[in-house]
Amino acid sequence: MSYNFTAFNTQVKTIETWLHNEFGNIRTGRASISFLDQVRVEAYGEMSPLANVASVGIEDAKTIKISPWDTSLIRAIEKGITAADLGVSTAVDSAGIRVIFPDLTGERRQQLAKLAKTKLEEAKVQLRQARAEVNDDMKDMTEDDIARTKKELEALMITATSSLDSIYAKKETEITTQ
Repeated sequence: MSYNFTAFNTQVKTIETWLHNEFGNIRTGRASISFLDQVRVEAYGEMSPLANVASVGIEDAKTIKISPWDTSLIRAIEKGITAADLGVSTAVDSAGIRVIFPDLTGERRQQLAKLAKTKLEEAKVQLRQARAEVNDDMKDMTEDDIARTKKELEALMITATSSLDSIYAKKETEITTQ
């Protein structure tokens, strides 16, 4: 009897997506639209994601341009960005807001690299938990099937771990060289 790794593979993809999203929230000194995903704006009596009230685009390597669909929301958007405490500055004009990313210091780059490493370790913990779930599912199998399944599982773990490591390596390079 062969073990079905579909649930495990789905968990691996979920973990990779989570890591990508977490890394998207780590500012590297380069403008990234995903960096503003956590900004909430008070619009029409309720809190809304920034993307629901404005178009967001990259103007240059260190600037994002936000153009609200309703110009009366410019101050609310600026307030939302300030409240999110992203470490960026804003410049308001009649057409919208520019979000300006300051240059990173060497010390800040080290802090961001350490944060990225922490997120990688959290992802690896999730991966080990997924492996433990597969190991728990093997209790009713024969010894030969368990041995074969563990061998397949280990190969999948190596692949998943190297994928997470490559995602981290890319982000680390972004942090240290931008």
